[in-house]
Order: sequence, then C-alpha cells, then structure tokens
Amino acid sequence: MATPSTEQALEQARNAATLARQAAELAERYADQAAAAASIATGGVDPTVYRLAIFVLAVFVGYYVVWSVTPALHTPLMSVTNAISSVIVVGALLAVGVEALPALGDGPIWAKVFGFLALILASVNIFGGFLVTERMLAMYKKKG
Repeated sequence: MATPSTEQALEQARNAATLARQAAELAERYADQAAAAASIATGGVDPTVYRLAIFVLAVFVGYYVVWSVTPALHTPLMSVTNAISSVIVVGALLAVGVEALPALGDGPIWAKVFGFLALILASVNIFGGFLVTERMLAMYKKKG
C-alpha cells in the first residue's frame, strides 16, 4: 500500500503533467497565431513555402560547410555530430515509447512511426560516424 507521501508525490506529478499539457497546448496556439501573423506580415506567403525555403537554404549552407572542413577538424566534427545524434535517439525513444507514461496516454500513431524512423536514421548516423572517425584516426597512425 502506498504511503501518504507517495500518494502526494503521485498527485503532484499528475498535476505537473496536466499543467505541462496545458502549457504545450497554449504554446501550440501561440505558434499558430505567430505563423498566421508572419503570413500576413510577409504578404501572404504560405508558411509551408517559407519553411521549405529555409530548409533548402540550410541544405546548401550545410553542404558547403561540411565540404570545406579541413581533415584535421573532421574527427572533432564527427564527434559533435555523434553527440547530436545521440540526443535525437533519446527524443525518438520518447516518441516511440510514449504509451509507457500513463499520464500522457497513447500518442498518435504517426508520432510513433516518425519516432521509429528517427531512431533508425539516427542510429545509422551514429554507427557511420564512428566508422568514419575510426578511418580518420587510422590515417594518423604510423605505418610500420
């Protein structure tokens, strides 16, 4: 049987989850309002087109940044990339296992599917990063 302090802690956790859910709903409403305001401010440009343009620019910038990295900086860059991918893995695990938290209930199926895809892609990225880092480090070893 649960002690009174445990029951109080559970009740506080439920209240915190409810408040967090309400805050997330408010943030979503504010984001929708901000997107609508940005659409009006930019002359009626669809937010999807705006986001797509940002994505395309990020792809070009990322391409030129990565290919201009000197070999001496490649290994630390891969380490940082692996660290970022490990954070993505944690987020993907949370998206996939959202039903494990009873306060949140079952999440939508698409969240689980995208979480699973993110988990697979980030895992492949981490594994590939370690292979590339190993090859880069092997270049600095003395042959003998």
